[in-house]
Amino acid sequence: MNIDTAKLKGRFVYLKALKPEHIPVLKVLAKDERLWEFTKTLLINETFDEQFENYIDVAFNPNGDGSYSVGLQKTFVIFRVSDDSIIGMTRFYGIDEKQKRLDIGYTWYIPEVWGLVYNKECKLLLLQYAFEILKYNRVGFHVAHQNIRSQKAVEKIGGVKEGILRNHSYRADGSIRHTVLFSIVKDEWPEKKKQLLKLIAATEK
Repeated sequence: MNIDTAKLKGRFVYLKALKPEHIPVLKVLAKDERLWEFTKTLLINETFDEQFENYIDVAFNPNGDGSYSVGLQKTFVIFRVSDDSIIGMTRFYGIDEKQKRLDIGYTWYIPEVWGLVYNKECKLLLLQYAFEILKYNRVGFHVAHQNIRSQKAVEKIGGVKEGILRNHSYRADGSIRHTVLFSIVKDEWPEKKKQLLKLIAATEK
C-alpha cells in the first residue's frame, strides 16, 4: 500500500514516512523514560542502543513484528510545522485491505508537546486518510491498561471503548499488560470529525 504523505499535512503537524536520515534525531528523543513509563516499549538502561535498533528495524518492516497474522504497517515521523522539528512517531498497522480496517498506534511525542494541539491534529489527518481516502470501515486503537493518559486522549478524539483483552501480552520489563480496545467506524466519522475539529480549535487558543 502506498500512502500519499502530502495529504498528511495540517496547520500544526505534518507526517513523513520513516527514513534512515530520521534515525539519529529519533534516537536522541526516544531516550527519555517519560515516553515509555506505561508501555515499557524501550527501557532506558545499558541495552538501550540494541533495543532502539530492534525497535527501528520493526518500524521499517512492512510486516511489523509479526504479531498480526493479517495486516501490514506504515510508520510515520511527526514534524512540527512551525520549526520543522521532529516531535514524535506513529503508525498505521494491522492494515487489512480486504476487510478495510486498520489500527493507529505505536504513537509517542516528546513531553513538551503533551496535551497541546499536535496529537489531536495528527489523529485528524490519519483518520481523514483512513476514512476519506482509503474508504476504510474501521480504525482501531489498542492502549495499555496502565496508560490512563493515552486512554483519555483516545476518548477525547472520539474513540469508543469496546472492551479489555485481559493478560494480553508482556511488556519489555516482564510485567503483564491488559489491552484496552477502542475504535471509530465509518458511520460515526462525520460526527467524530466535527467534534475533533472543535477540539483542535479550542486547544489552539
